[in-house]
Amino acid sequence: MFRSQYDTDVTTFSPQGRLLQVEYAMEAVKQGSAVVGVRSSTHVVLATLKRSFSDLAWHQRKIVSIDEHIGVAISGIAADARVLTKRMRDECLQHRFVYGSAMPVSRLVNVIADLCQKCTQRVSRRPYGVGMLIAGVDETGPRLFQTCPSGEAYDLIGMALGSRSQSARTYLERHDEEVSSATREELIRHAVAALRETLASTRDLTLTAENCAIGVVGVGSDTRFHLYEYEEVQPLLDACSLESSPLQSASAGGADPPAADPEATDDATMQDAP
Repeated sequence: MFRSQYDTDVTTFSPQGRLLQVEYAMEAVKQGSAVVGVRSSTHVVLATLKRSFSDLAWHQRKIVSIDEHIGVAISGIAADARVLTKRMRDECLQHRFVYGSAMPVSRLVNVIADLCQKCTQRVSRRPYGVGMLIAGVDETGPRLFQTCPSGEAYDLIGMALGSRSQSARTYLERHDEEVSSATREELIRHAVAALRETLASTRDLTLTAENCAIGVVGVGSDTRFHLYEYEEVQPLLDACSLESSPLQSASAGGADPPAADPEATDDATMQDAP
């Protein structure tokens, strides 16, 4: 992106009706590490790819627990995310103190969206350069929301943010019906598979217990948000690898076609082609 005489102030519109400083903040979200969120009728799963700026440093945490029933995955500037997640925790604690119940997810999302939107109207403050996927469960069931630096918020079934996130979104669009009716284990498998789609041009070639984290919340016995990291996430990754390996080998042509007739083989190929 190039400099413009209209990008020095967050409150100045360009002749095309754009707020360039807000678009720059959205670009910071695109440069962040990939995060994926998927929702079914019973659960919400967040999967993130963690980065480490040095071999001597821990991988940066990308999933944060906000309340017992809410978790957040972040992509973008981690310092801005720390400010927003602290505000979210304060809002949840205040709601429990005043009303004696858990805060609805949609109400929390609206509070944070309003906070982000205020930064697009004041010269003294820049927009928050972070995008968040907010997962939670309340009286209406599992919920998944996305917040943007512009202050917009979206209610979603699946979404991916960060570097090469378009590949993950394409995967989720192809499997949207399966995701909507998936069980807990199937939903985790879809989240991990979508996250793997973002690895093509990064230095992290595979998902490991060090660079991956998964958060799960749902109805029933899973109403508490649980974060799987390090040694806890490895069994989930192993299960996803075992279930996806037969499909990968078949798509790679490792298995022989069941029919010896060339015409039957061509028909099967035509039916299996996407």
